Amino acid sequence: MMDRNADAPWAQFDPEVYVDLNYRTPLEVDLLIVRLMRDYFSGCFARGVPDSMRGVDVGAGANLYPGLAMLPWCEKIVLLEYAQPNVEYLERQTSPKGYDEAWDAFWDELGEAPAYAAVEPKARFGEIVRVERANLLDLDGQRRWDIGTMFFVADSMSECPDEFLRGVRCFMDALTEGAPFAAAFMKESVGYQVGEHRYPAYRVNEDRVRESLEAFTSELEIHDLHHMVRTGHEGIILALGRRNSEIAVP
Repeated sequence: MMDRNADAPWAQFDPEVYVDLNYRTPLEVDLLIVRLMRDYFSGCFARGVPDSMRGVDVGAGANLYPGLAMLPWCEKIVLLEYAQPNVEYLERQTSPKGYDEAWDAFWDELGEAPAYAAVEPKARFGEIVRVERANLLDLDGQRRWDIGTMFFVADSMSECPDEFLRGVRCFMDALTEGAPFAAAFMKESVGYQVGEHRYPAYRVNEDRVRESLEAFTSELEIHDLHHMVRTGHEGIILALGRRNSEIAVP
């Protein structure tokens, strides 16, 4: 029997263990993803930034670099997260004290581009970012965000193909027409361990990611990154693109 999103032990998710495993010492693949995302977003806004840009990172978890990647472009950013321990972690990172130094290395990569270099990240992050507890699968379909990220969420919350596709659709339907986005997926993941708890995954490859996204996009580029960060997967897939005008059919 396949594990669904509701079956996973999200209330026991340990964000500090997750950060220690994945981000405390930056992995080259994450730095590569940050550079690709930085350059893509910079290109999208090379002719200027619209007023009152709103950004969203869905299923933010214990990962700040997607939010940091939207920082120069936005007036407001929302970090949507369901697991209560992760919500509390994110609230600490957005406090006036500023985020942990573990995230400085990721900003250093972002800061190589002019738009990012012009931002003082810790003050700006605390000023415009807020945390909201929400389930990706419960998003209402109102297309209200002008730039968005989704990292290791739709594929890493359930073993079920219908929940994977619904997760992708809910993310894309949160974005306004023309909104740039970045989405990352663990390739062929069979699940993952955080502390004492096991979490589900839906196995995807480049074709499956492309098929799930292309109906929602006016442009789409897929990067199949052959970097393994743990056992039980075959790499990471990064999708960069823009939301089209189509209304998704449930």
